[in-house]
Amino acid sequence: MVPGPRLLVMVAVLLMAGLAASFAKGMEKWWVGSCVVVGLVAVVDAVLLVLGRRVTAERGEAGRMALGVEHEVPVTLRNAGRRGVRVRVIDGLPVGLPSGDWPWSGEVPGRGHVTVAARVRPVERGRLAVGRTRIEEESVMGLWRRRYEGGEEVEVRVFPNYEPVLRFALLAMQHRESQMGIVRRNRPGQSREFRQLRDYAEGDAMNAVDWKATARRGVMTSREYEEQRNQTVIMMADCGRRLRSLDGELSQFDHTLNAMLLLSSIALRQGDRVGVMTFGGDDRWLPPVSGLHGMPVILDHLSECRSTGAPGDFSEAVERLMQRQRRRSLAVFCTNLRSEDLEGVLRPLRLLRQRHLVVVASLTESEVLEQAGRAVETFGDALTCAATVQYLEERRLVTAALHREGILTIDAPAAELPVALGNLYLDIKKAGTL
Repeated sequence: MVPGPRLLVMVAVLLMAGLAASFAKGMEKWWVGSCVVVGLVAVVDAVLLVLGRRVTAERGEAGRMALGVEHEVPVTLRNAGRRGVRVRVIDGLPVGLPSGDWPWSGEVPGRGHVTVAARVRPVERGRLAVGRTRIEEESVMGLWRRRYEGGEEVEVRVFPNYEPVLRFALLAMQHRESQMGIVRRNRPGQSREFRQLRDYAEGDAMNAVDWKATARRGVMTSREYEEQRNQTVIMMADCGRRLRSLDGELSQFDHTLNAMLLLSSIALRQGDRVGVMTFGGDDRWLPPVSGLHGMPVILDHLSECRSTGAPGDFSEAVERLMQRQRRRSLAVFCTNLRSEDLEGVLRPLRLLRQRHLVVVASLTESEVLEQAGRAVETFGDALTCAATVQYLEERRLVTAALHREGILTIDAPAAELPVALGNLYLDIKKAGTL
């Protein structure tokens, strides 16, 4: 229990009055009497506060949270006493769950309750411990405040943002993938797996016509193909320092995880298997899973991944991947390439390409692209613009060098990376290059 602002003000007034009484005769008795009255009132107020029932706190179910998406964490304050009490409440939220709704101040009615629905926006993934609710209760006269904790500690799991993946699934069920930018390009006859025979339709390629079936049926007949199934996609997430910087509210690493989620959803819907491997200080391996039931497994795995300050070693990552995945697969490296990375990246990826189809998805900083488009008005702006253009040109040369080695590349900002990666995967499936 600690003194409240009112009691501190009263004590300050008594001190000033005592100083004045030391110079004025006849005021000593008045000052002593005032001190006795204030002391008695303070004691009575403290006793009432100590004997009163405490306010209890009950935290509602927070459920699963998505990174960067606003959620509500309700806390119910219950007062079993007869009179209403004024409280100041601070929930025990960790640093990864910031909220502008705490602290909350208000009155909890006698034998009633108040529910505070605080809004939080997670900025950190994984398992976060939410501590007990800290309550500061005000006494009847407002002279004292007692502090205590209520409720129980709970653990909240924050996952990568699953909303774009869910939205894609809903649109795909209605055959509206184009609303997300996912484009299905028709390339008849280029897939490797035969599906069925059907009547010839205008626009079918001549090499898709089955002439034996046409002669047998007396009707122009075409062969219909579909993309190969049961192929393997390995997502390679660079957990090193290349992706630690912020891009908007989220780190570049979290943006790449969102892109990996969308690609995983598309690949699983295509009947392929998806595995996840991380490197660069947080080395994890998820063997390939298949079917739509594999999506929660991938989501749980990615939610535990962490970006570290260690360098992402492509040579070590390629060596471990070739040991774990001997069957030909599509290896998708999600990283942020720099010009100085070329030598350390090109040699191991050239070796990996001998067995696997390799894609490098490099995330471009949105701030850099915005800087390149700003008007140049001063000499400082000119220097910044020149440095930005040089930086982007060096990135272009790196991706061009990888492309010459037969390594597919994507260099896109965070907002465009998920759709660009999904479209590239569909192009690969249609072309039958995997």
